[in-house]
Amino acid sequence: MNGTSSPAAERRGPLLLGVRHHGPGSARAVRAALDAARPAAVLIEGPPEGDALLPLAADPGMRPPVALLAHAADDPGRAAFWPLAAFSPEWVAIRWAQEQEVPVPVRFIDLPAAHSLAAETDTEADPDAAGSVRPDPLAVLAETAGYDDPERWWEDVVEHRGAVREDPLAVFEVLGEAMGALRQAYGDGDHARDLVREAYMRQRMRAARREFGDAYAVVCGAWHVPALRAKTTAAADKALLTGLPKVKVETTWVPWTHRRLARAGGYGAGITSPGWYAHLFAARDRPVERWLTKVAGLLREEDRQVSPAHVIEAVRLAGTLAAVRGRPVAGLTETLEAVRAVMCDGSDIPLALVEDRLVVGDVLGEVPDGAPVVPLQRDLTRQQRALRLKAEAQERELELDLRKDTDAAKSLLLHRLRLLGIGWGTPAASRGSTGTFRETWRLRWEPELSVRVAEAGIWGTTVEAAASAKAEADAAGAAELGEVTALAERCLLAGLSEALPAVLRALADRAALDTDVAGLAKALPALARSLRYGDVRGTDASALRTVAGGLAERICVALPPACAAGLDADAAAELRGHVDGVHGAIGLLEADGLRERWSAVLRALAGRDTVPGVIRGRAARLLLDDGRLPAQETARLMGLALSPAAAPADAAGWIDGFAGGGGTLLVHDERLLGLIDAWLTGVPEQAFTDVLPLLRRTFGAYEAGVKRSLGELVRRGPSAKPAPSRAPEGFAPTLDPTRANAVLPVLRLLLTPA
Repeated sequence: MNGTSSPAAERRGPLLLGVRHHGPGSARAVRAALDAARPAAVLIEGPPEGDALLPLAADPGMRPPVALLAHAADDPGRAAFWPLAAFSPEWVAIRWAQEQEVPVPVRFIDLPAAHSLAAETDTEADPDAAGSVRPDPLAVLAETAGYDDPERWWEDVVEHRGAVREDPLAVFEVLGEAMGALRQAYGDGDHARDLVREAYMRQRMRAARREFGDAYAVVCGAWHVPALRAKTTAAADKALLTGLPKVKVETTWVPWTHRRLARAGGYGAGITSPGWYAHLFAARDRPVERWLTKVAGLLREEDRQVSPAHVIEAVRLAGTLAAVRGRPVAGLTETLEAVRAVMCDGSDIPLALVEDRLVVGDVLGEVPDGAPVVPLQRDLTRQQRALRLKAEAQERELELDLRKDTDAAKSLLLHRLRLLGIGWGTPAASRGSTGTFRETWRLRWEPELSVRVAEAGIWGTTVEAAASAKAEADAAGAAELGEVTALAERCLLAGLSEALPAVLRALADRAALDTDVAGLAKALPALARSLRYGDVRGTDASALRTVAGGLAERICVALPPACAAGLDADAAAELRGHVDGVHGAIGLLEADGLRERWSAVLRALAGRDTVPGVIRGRAARLLLDDGRLPAQETARLMGLALSPAAAPADAAGWIDGFAGGGGTLLVHDERLLGLIDAWLTGVPEQAFTDVLPLLRRTFGAYEAGVKRSLGELVRRGPSAKPAPSRAPEGFAPTLDPTRANAVLPVLRLLLTPA
C-alpha cells in the first residue's frame, strides 16, 4: 500500500499468515508482517459473535491471558473458550489493528459459535483442537527434519531465530508450503468439521474482498492456510454450510490462566510451557540470562542458597549444552538441565517447583468492568472487592476466624458458592485448632468457574438469592433423607435463613416417612453438626433441634431390631459405622434423657447374641469409653465373645469392633489383652486363615508405638493374675477426683474469653 517495493505490492491475493496458536515466534512474525504489509483489514480465526467485544481488547483493564467465552443462552453449560495470551499471534494482530493511527478493521471469521454449540453438546476449550484426531503437524515436520521433539524443533526454527528483517513474510510462505504438503498427504486429518469451518472462512474472505479488495490479512492456524488458498466456488462452500443447526449464544471475555493454556491441563491446542513462552515473548534480549535470574529469585524465596555465581555458571552450562547439541541458542531443555545441575544440586524436587511456577505458571488475566456479564457475576465481583477476596490462579490457603465480621462474611460467600456448584474454595482441616469458630479454605480460581457462574445465574441475580433458590429446589427434588440433612447443614453454613424453613419442612416430611434405620442413622450426624455450626454463627436452629431430637428417638427404637435381622458382614460393617456416627451426634445434642436412652440401646446391643460380633464389640467399647460399662463387665462380655463356643469369624468381628481405631486400652489393661491373646492362640488353623485379614486390618491400623508396646507385652506374656489392689499411678479403674480437679483452673483459664 505504501509503494511498489513493499511485500504487499508484490504478492497476489490477501496476506495469509499461518501461525501456531500461542507461539511467541509466530506472534513476533505476525507483527513484523503486518508492519510491512500494512493491510486495510485484519481477519482472525475466531467466532464472529466476538466482533462486538473486540473494542474491549484496547481497554486498559484488559490484561491477557483472557478467553472469549461463548455459551448457549438457554444452557450456559454448553460453552466453548477461545483463549488468548499476550504472546498469541491472534492477540498481537488484534492489538496491532487497534494501535494504528487510523484503527484498522479487525473481525473474526471462523464458524459461528451458534453453529458449533448446536452441533456439539460438550465442546471443550478451543474448537480448533477439541477431540481432534488429525496428525500433529509440528510432530510430522519435526520428524522430517530429524528431530525427535516437536517443541525443540519449533524453538530452533522459529522461536530462537526471530523474524527475518529482509523479508518478514518468508516464514509464512515456507510454513504455508509445508502445511500444503501435509494436507495433500493427510487431507482433513479425519477432522471433517474443518471442512465446514474453512468453507465459512472463505465466505468471510469473499465478503472482505468485496470491501477491501485484496488488501487484507488473515491470521489463522497454519493447518488452514492451504484450504483458504484453494480455488473453490461460493456455491460449493454455501452447500457445505446449508442446514447447519443453530442456537442462540451469548459471548463475553473471561480471565484465563497460563496453566489452562498448557497441554497437560487438557487443552488440545495447548503448549507445554506457557510461562517459558511468555518470557521469550517479553524478553527482547538475553532471554536465557533473564530466565535464570527469575529461577534464582524463585529458589531464594524458597530458602535455597542460590547466589549470582550460580546464575553465571548456569548460563555458561546452558550455552555449552546448546553448542554441543548444535542448537542456535539454549532452549528450555538446556536451561532446565543447567538449573538442576547448578542450582538444585541434581535434585528433581526443587526443579519441579521451577517447572510448576515458571515453566507453566499461574498468571491469571483480567477483564475490564465493561465486559458483559450475568448479574450474578456482577454481584460476585462486588463482594470479592468488598471483602478483599481476590481471585487468583495459584492455590492458597485462607484462615478464617468466624468471630470476626469480615471473616464470617467471607465464609458465607464461599459456602454459598459451593452450594451453587462454583468450587472456588474447598474446605480444609484447620491448623492448630479444632474449634468451630475456625475455618480453613483452599482457594483457586479456574477459568471454567466463569461458566459455572453463568449456569448459576438462572437461580437469581445475587449470590445469596441464587443459593437460596437452588437450596429450596434441591430440597424439593432430594431422593434420600441424607441429601436433605446435608443440605440443611450447608444452608446453616451459608447463612441462608430464607431457604432454611423450606429445607426443614422437606427434612421433617422425609424423616417421618423414612423407615430405613441406616438412612436415619446416616442423617443424624449432619443435623448435629448443623446445630453446632448454627450456634457458632448465631443462627436460629430451634426447628432443626426438634427434628434432630425426633430422629434420634426413632433411631433408639429401630436400631436393636435392625442389628439382629441376620446382617451379612458388609452390612454389619456399614451399620457399625452408623453406630459410631450416631454416638458422636447424640453427644452433641442437648435433649433431656437422650444420652441415657442411647446408653440403654448400646447395652442391649452389647449383650444380645443375635447381634453381629462387630456391632456388639463396638457397643461395648463405646460404653466403656463413656464410663458406663465397668471393667469387670467388659471383661465378662469379652470372655463370652471369645469363648470356644463362639464362631471364630464372629469373635474376630467382636475384636475388630472393640479394639478397632486404637489399641491404647489394650496396652493399659493386660487382662483384656490376655483374653484376646488366649483366644487367638486357641483358634484352629483353618479358622485362623479365615479371620487373619480382619485381624490384620484391626491391629495394622494402630500407631507404631502402640504396636511396639503390645508386642512387648505379648512377648513376655500378659499377667493372668487379678489386677493388684493398687494400680499404677494414672491407671486406676475409677476416676480420682483430687487429680481430676487439679486441672480445672487451667481449663478455666484456657476456655474463658479474653
